[in-house]
Amino acid sequence: MYNLNDCTINSKHSYLLEYYSKIKSGEIIVGHELIQQLKNLIEDLDNPIYIFDNHSAEFRISFIEKFCKHTKSPFFGKPFKLDLWEKAFIESFYSFKWAETKLRRFKKAILLIARKNGKSTLCAAISLAEFFCGTGGNDIVCSSNDDAQAGIIFDEIANMREWSKALAKRSHKNNKGIFNLRNKSTIKKMSEKTQKKEGRNIDVGVVDEVHEMKDNTAVKPIEQSQSTKDEPILFLITTEGFVNNGFLDGELKYARKVLDKELEDPTLLIWLYTQDSEAEIWQDRESWYKSNPSLGIVKKFAYLEDQIRKAQQSKSDRAFTLAKDFNIKQNNSEAWLMPEDYENVETFDISEFQGGFAIGGSDLSRVGDLCSARALLMRKDDPKKYFYQQYFIPEAKLSFLKGAELEKYKKWIDDGFITISPGAENDFRLVSKWYYDLWKNYGIRFFNIGYDRWSATYFIQDLNELGFDTTKVKQDHGTLSEPYKMLERDFKAKYVVYSNNPIDKFCLGNASVDLNKNREILIVKPEGEKDKKIDGAVTMGICYRVYMDNRPIFLDLVNNN
Repeated sequence: MYNLNDCTINSKHSYLLEYYSKIKSGEIIVGHELIQQLKNLIEDLDNPIYIFDNHSAEFRISFIEKFCKHTKSPFFGKPFKLDLWEKAFIESFYSFKWAETKLRRFKKAILLIARKNGKSTLCAAISLAEFFCGTGGNDIVCSSNDDAQAGIIFDEIANMREWSKALAKRSHKNNKGIFNLRNKSTIKKMSEKTQKKEGRNIDVGVVDEVHEMKDNTAVKPIEQSQSTKDEPILFLITTEGFVNNGFLDGELKYARKVLDKELEDPTLLIWLYTQDSEAEIWQDRESWYKSNPSLGIVKKFAYLEDQIRKAQQSKSDRAFTLAKDFNIKQNNSEAWLMPEDYENVETFDISEFQGGFAIGGSDLSRVGDLCSARALLMRKDDPKKYFYQQYFIPEAKLSFLKGAELEKYKKWIDDGFITISPGAENDFRLVSKWYYDLWKNYGIRFFNIGYDRWSATYFIQDLNELGFDTTKVKQDHGTLSEPYKMLERDFKAKYVVYSNNPIDKFCLGNASVDLNKNREILIVKPEGEKDKKIDGAVTMGICYRVYMDNRPIFLDLVNNN
């Protein structure tokens, strides 16, 4: 029997009970999803189909704390003293056994925990414990999306092994893996790109960065290779991410049904460090422990406070922080700007920039869509960017529009915001003529005109023949992330003046942001709404890319004009 008051099970101390007791007393703060898992485990202590024997768990905990040391600052060289949550996790996974067979109950665990809480170090230590303390002949793999990510835990294992003389002399490492000289166990790394994943005989699998996986390509071969094992181990460790309908989404959907007892899967341990709401993140500093159990020990409050400040100023920083530091799943194509960000009624007349310099930006579409042309202008000693713009559309496109949408486009055409191209295609000669007319009528000299690569060959040839310099701007995260971030800051500061152009506002309102794992953003159409127009937002980004690449020269031209 167990005694929650003194945290013992059959007279043995239990880290699971100690952890649960401190959570109930309020000494430790966790979210409701972990509380639910712990409650389920406590209930299972009275379930006759299980027995609770923490000998194996205690043995591995003792091994880790005796032989494993930290290999990264600020704890470099210090003994690995497990936190209570880590001991409770290990004990829970190893200690529940089937009463009939005495075999370990749990075969798979999902550990969802915010970054910088030591998940990779913990799993490296557990893997080492299996390597030296397991049954012998164990094949252990560290897996992820690519070799570099798979190498994070593998390298941590290798460094821990080398740091301990006792472990190093009993094992060997080469380019193929780590080998136990006595019990013939091995540790290797495997990624989604690894060849010959099938045919392996894996006992222990640790899969990192699960949030980036679109499907089960990296995980399924491990699960299949474990199908003949009585006591396999599969750890899926991750933070939340940005991949919609990816592998992690499916795993968590299933896990949460098991957690709520809608589905039955007694072999799955679900260890989720999640917030109970997004609002509490901004309102209650103490709630940060829910997704960060090592806060104040490994992860610093000052770091999180800094991330929160950045998140309040930037859409991309906010999405990244919520996902990676608080495990709040982010749709990777949420609205880029709020209406109050881009609302600006300030106007100007293009004649005010007579004889000035400009940077151009074009987003081209040949068939049935908007085409956007733009000029970015600046004044001496003025931080504002002034956008002068024109849109183009094929005449045939109008025949597909109906009702309110048709009336909206007709008004834009009547007001001179859209130029119609005869026929079914945009005539790019009209676009190049628009740039030429700005020079001819207002003496505006284009320093450079940026363009996307879509259908641009004849357009660029036409511009070059007219004497304009051009630059191709790739539509990808790496190229446009910083320009869009700068543009976002300028919008919030009211430094972007676009004369309240209604099509610009329309495009800005449609623009969604796609955030990748490198914290880079790209402006895209909303998820599932491919007919939405964002061309105006795209040309703003193109102009900013050219501006950022040539800022000193361009500003010198503006200031000395």
